[in-house]
Amino acid sequence: MSASLSRPRVGVWLVGARGSVATTVVTGCAAVTAGLHPPTGMVTEHPSFTGSGLPALSDLVFGGHDTLDCPLPKRAETLTAGGVLPPGVATAVGAELAAADREIRPGGPTSGDTRTEAELIVAFADDIRDFVHRNELARAVVVNVASTEPASQGPDAPLPASTLYALAALRAGCPYVNFTPSEGMHHTAAASEAERSGLPYAGRDGKTGQTLLRAVLGPMFAQRALTVRAWSGTNLLGGGDGAALADPAAAAAKNAGKERVLADTLGTVPEGEVHIDDVPALGDWKTAWDHIAFDGFLGTRMVLQTIWQGCDSALAAPLVLDLARLTARAHEAGVSGPLTDLGFFFKDPVGDGPAALGEQYAALVAFGERLRAPSSTARPPGDAAPGERS
Repeated sequence: MSASLSRPRVGVWLVGARGSVATTVVTGCAAVTAGLHPPTGMVTEHPSFTGSGLPALSDLVFGGHDTLDCPLPKRAETLTAGGVLPPGVATAVGAELAAADREIRPGGPTSGDTRTEAELIVAFADDIRDFVHRNELARAVVVNVASTEPASQGPDAPLPASTLYALAALRAGCPYVNFTPSEGMHHTAAASEAERSGLPYAGRDGKTGQTLLRAVLGPMFAQRALTVRAWSGTNLLGGGDGAALADPAAAAAKNAGKERVLADTLGTVPEGEVHIDDVPALGDWKTAWDHIAFDGFLGTRMVLQTIWQGCDSALAAPLVLDLARLTARAHEAGVSGPLTDLGFFFKDPVGDGPAALGEQYAALVAFGERLRAPSSTARPPGDAAPGERS
């Protein structure tokens, strides 16, 4: 993907860079840029964001960290065989996949890794800075799309990998987006440093399927004054997410965001739980089923059931591109701290924004309008863009 010499290029550093979501992000960006497919699912391609100063897809440069060594072109072949990517696309953008793969560095911590947490953070930050400098990028956004981690076990437990990467992003002078339920910037060890950095950050846990529906249906019940008695759900999924969420601690972290949406939109948490079942045969496809019991006029008891069947990678990838573009532009415009107006994309968003999807979308569009203002050249003390550092 070649960019015009008159436009600065922007880096997208993906944590979990050889996973299904990251591979779909890189493949999709190249395919849309080449005109092979329309930007279906990309919110930032809506006319509401015209003139917001977002970086063009052709100006995005990809790299990242991963503990896997399967090259991106090979990973794309696997996703094509599984029906995630359309036939022929991975071959058509093979050069772009190979270029991104050359920018992927070993992640961690891995089994037998003797480096301390401080050493890992320094190594990760150095990788990001090197990526920015070698590619002469104006800035880079770090996006976590790795598998879900169990919640940390207290202040004396080792820092989760997601938090190590979040701290590395801050040290490298880069905005950070957490698309996963993992702690990342939410950990106390990172929260204070994020505040001091003056960098923008967003997250957490991308809202792609079941919770997207909940963010629509919850407000509907509340606005129609219908009493929800119980709300139960089941998720069937395979792939890396299915395997990771087979761990009860990881599943609990995932379900917390789903419950928050109901609590915030209904004002209470109804009876019922969400179950997550690992079904390896499903691969990157998932089925989400919800059973909602509610009372109508004169106590008449009724039920609404929904079934959502989709491909998680294809649902997530356009949102990752949206978030990278919006966060990069926010950084360019001098916005700092939690990007509350990006709550539209997340189950458990940072800040105190609205929970209903319609209100979140209105806040997002208003944010896009604010980004149309001329870029601010002022930055908080010590917050130079990564491309400006020696």
